[in-house]
Amino acid sequence: MPRIAGVDIPEKKRVDIGLGYIYGVGRLNVKPILEQAKVNPGKRVAELTAEEISRLQKLIDAMKVEGDLRKEVRQNIARLREIGSYRGMRHAKGLPARGQRTRTNARTKRGKRVTIGALKKEAMAKTDTAKKEVKK
Repeated sequence: MPRIAGVDIPEKKRVDIGLGYIYGVGRLNVKPILEQAKVNPGKRVAELTAEEISRLQKLIDAMKVEGDLRKEVRQNIARLREIGSYRGMRHAKGLPARGQRTRTNARTKRGKRVTIGALKKEAMAKTDTAKKEVKK
């Protein structure tokens, strides 16, 4: 299993798909990388020669990927929070930061639904007594 930029690339995948396992290398980046390295995108990762792997390694090392890219993204978000921008506040609250609606949807960002509504008298009485006991 070849290791490029600290990531194990699966041997059974095609090269163009396998390189996508590296954070910062996506479907659009892969095509120019493979053209520059002169590697056939249809080849399986297991079929790559040591020379082809080293050419890919050199090209990817020149890019900002994995740890460096994650660090930069984290710093950018921290900067937005620090200056108190709208986007920073949305990141801090765990809400979508790019204008998506939140009345419905946004479940992955907001978490599991919490129903807020009227309680029956018995349930209300139980919560009131529980609150009073906690205060004592």
